[in-house]
Amino acid sequence: MADDKRVYLFDSTLRDGAQTQGVDFSVNDKLAIAEGLDRIGLDYVEGGWPGANPTDDAFFGAPPSLKRAKFVAFGMTRRPGRSAANDPGLNALLNAKTQAVCMVGKSWDFHVDVALGISRAENVDMISESVEYAKQRSGEVMFDAEHFFDGYKANPSYALECASAAYKAGARWVVLCDTNGGTLPHEIERIVGEVTAKIPGNHLGIHCHNDTENAVANSLAAIRAGVRQVQGTLNGLGERCGNANLVSLIPSLMLKTDFKVGLNEQDLKQLTHLSRLLDERLNRAPTRSAAYVGESAFAHKGGLHVSAVEKDPRTYEHIEPSLVGNRRHIVVSDQSGRANILARFREIGLDVDADDGKVGALVETVKLREYEGYAYDGAEASFELLARRALGSVPTFFKLARFRVMDERRWNVRGDLITESEATVTLEIDGEQLMTVASGNGPVNALDGALRKALMPAYPALADMRLVDFKVRILTPQAGTEAITRVMIESADGHGERWNTVGVSPNIIDASFEALNDAITWKLLKASAS
Repeated sequence: MADDKRVYLFDSTLRDGAQTQGVDFSVNDKLAIAEGLDRIGLDYVEGGWPGANPTDDAFFGAPPSLKRAKFVAFGMTRRPGRSAANDPGLNALLNAKTQAVCMVGKSWDFHVDVALGISRAENVDMISESVEYAKQRSGEVMFDAEHFFDGYKANPSYALECASAAYKAGARWVVLCDTNGGTLPHEIERIVGEVTAKIPGNHLGIHCHNDTENAVANSLAAIRAGVRQVQGTLNGLGERCGNANLVSLIPSLMLKTDFKVGLNEQDLKQLTHLSRLLDERLNRAPTRSAAYVGESAFAHKGGLHVSAVEKDPRTYEHIEPSLVGNRRHIVVSDQSGRANILARFREIGLDVDADDGKVGALVETVKLREYEGYAYDGAEASFELLARRALGSVPTFFKLARFRVMDERRWNVRGDLITESEATVTLEIDGEQLMTVASGNGPVNALDGALRKALMPAYPALADMRLVDFKVRILTPQAGTEAITRVMIESADGHGERWNTVGVSPNIIDASFEALNDAITWKLLKASAS
């Protein structure tokens, strides 16, 4: 493949991603994410802004040892009225001693006039002098032309003058930024095409925000028009609506175009894992509908779809899921037919004859239970247990004799109003009856604690299991406080496995126990099979 097809991937998750509402990376988070990005084969990993905060200072003080990616520090051009050599911010950037630096500067005349309040000529000098000075101190210099597309639409000659100043001063990459995310793909392609007449495409980059849901499309349009570096973040993290999502861009480039990136086929297979690693570090659930890597990206629910996919996956799948480390997922619901059930059996390793009468009975059972309020398309572990029980293949790890949950709301000795929950469970394990008591910050937490206290001595595999999400839905709101509730529990373990279970009952604690019981049983079933 020709060199002019090589696209360089630049990740800004550790800086741009940190601007996401609710995201606060620790130093250890940054190290783990940077190492994951390096393993998969990205060209550049931006670590943050030296001097901006204690976390970034600590991170740059003991930087990750990257093997494939260049480690990048971010900062800004010199300030007005100072020389480049005498600007503390610029020197903090260069003192980080990274393999490359990326500095941001203004390219929209409106910002120069209003925000900086300086002459437009001085702004161009700031860009040129900063890049030239950085070239003397750093191995590779990049310039982020902030608000470039807004600036170009308002004053093309000035925006180009700013970008050209960085290029002529020695910037390896001049990155055109759609900073407010308001530009559309056809505009991006036209403007980039015009810029390449002045600056070679193999020195141009693109950085798009996602405010019109076009960041990935805009990035692809820019590459098509000639840029050869693309910036983005994992899972599209970023301020407001986020940045271009590298998790979507990478497979689109590798599998849908003739452009070349620094990843190989084995690297691409780590993509789903890397996406979920980020969510795990942020302690949030992965987006099920995420392109390429989401749990639902290759999920099939309708019976006709499943039948078609079974014959030829290309009917409803645009790529083979394993190419990005994902998997096909056959959903079981009240829309399911025999094809769904049989496909799901194969997925969980059950060898069942298609003519077995138990299959038809299970289809009817699923439809009846979903009519009662169960939802197996979001509770795959509960369905697996239902199916295995129908086939008589789930061991009895424990039997519940009874449980009791109490809540107490009172004033403590310091005069604070507190609520405490206490659960008592009586279980039978291997013929021995055990009673345990545990307290918690809520009835489900207390019940979970009591169950674990009884089960852990016999089943140490439960040690790394934890509840990561708990959802309640009222199914019959017209019944008021007597309504039937559905509880969905998501659990995870130390091996990166996640599974979902469901319980339904007019009593929310009973529904919670049902889902919790399935979650524990599924974990024990998997542990016994390994």
